[in-house]
Amino acid sequence: AAIPENLLESELFGYEKGAFTGAAKQTPGKIETAHKGTLFLDEIGDLPMPLQAKLLRFLQERVIERIGGRQEIPVDVRVVCATHRDLKAQIEAGLFREDLYYRLAEIVVDIPPLRAREGDAILLAHAFVQRFAAENGRGSMHLAEDAIPALEAHAWPGNVRELENCLKRAVIMADGNRITAEDLGLESADEDLEMLNLRQVRDEAERRAVVRVIARTNGNIAKAAEVLGVSRPSLYDLMNRFGLKKEN
Repeated sequence: AAIPENLLESELFGYEKGAFTGAAKQTPGKIETAHKGTLFLDEIGDLPMPLQAKLLRFLQERVIERIGGRQEIPVDVRVVCATHRDLKAQIEAGLFREDLYYRLAEIVVDIPPLRAREGDAILLAHAFVQRFAAENGRGSMHLAEDAIPALEAHAWPGNVRELENCLKRAVIMADGNRITAEDLGLESADEDLEMLNLRQVRDEAERRAVVRVIARTNGNIAKAAEVLGVSRPSLYDLMNRFGLKKEN
């Protein structure tokens, strides 16, 4: 983890006055302050093994001890975790406790990577542009026409965080009120011919599927989106991309 282990422990479990140099007063940790609420632990797969053991004890007994303290403090909290790592592979590699995994994995939601969620990158990009334009006093900004295919062509290995950082940088660096493909700085313009052909094949297959399903549902966009397994906004994006018009 990026945070030193001892600092992370004090942040999670708190500490008593005098527990270590600089501990000038009793300080509750994040777990304790989340009592009767929800605690979100991001990147749980990066938690050091000693802290995994301490977290497991809390989850089993629902009590904590502050660093430097002896008192067991009951805490009633819902714990939600997230990670980009394959925790089962981490277990096999001896990097994550199997007992902690099964204690945490009561309900697991597997979120597909951004590249697999057709249309989501564009919807999120529009939202990020509006947000960062407001935060940076840039007024009204929007994506230029050439920015859309650039965003769609990128694989987004860093998922939503990469997209967010990309749009934040573009909003700050753009000369005018339009975010162009050049402002995005994505390495997708020099794709080789084979990749281009693969994309053309995929696009044509998607277009045929959209046309066929819309026809079968008699133009019912909500039903067509359900059949295709996408949201209505995503289907509208696909229709716009393929030049398809909704018949009234």
